[in-house]
Amino acid sequence: MRDFGREERVGAEIHRELALLLRNEVRDPRLNQVTIQEVRVVRDMSHARVFFTLMDRDQAKDVEQALKKAAAFLRRRLSDLMNLRSMPQLHFEYDASLETGARLESLINKAIASDNKDENE
Repeated sequence: MRDFGREERVGAEIHRELALLLRNEVRDPRLNQVTIQEVRVVRDMSHARVFFTLMDRDQAKDVEQALKKAAAFLRRRLSDLMNLRSMPQLHFEYDASLETGARLESLINKAIASDNKDENE
């Protein structure tokens, strides 16, 4: 069984605290729909990649810009909440993996339906 490394534990804590900050403290209405999917912290704890999703894919660029604008505020608030020597720089990226998974599932279902149709004929 693999133990979680420190960067994974810090990433999980940032994930929890960041989700709460976005829900409770950020006043930008564009960020109300953001769901934090994952936070990956590099080994030296200097940077953290924050992957987020939205219900409306069309707003991804606009929301990503809003998150980048709010990054300094969020980093400062995280450093107040967490007991770390230095808080990683936050880098926000839209996570399209859910959309990709749904698209692939749709293609697989179409292929299966096509195979079943060919077998029945």
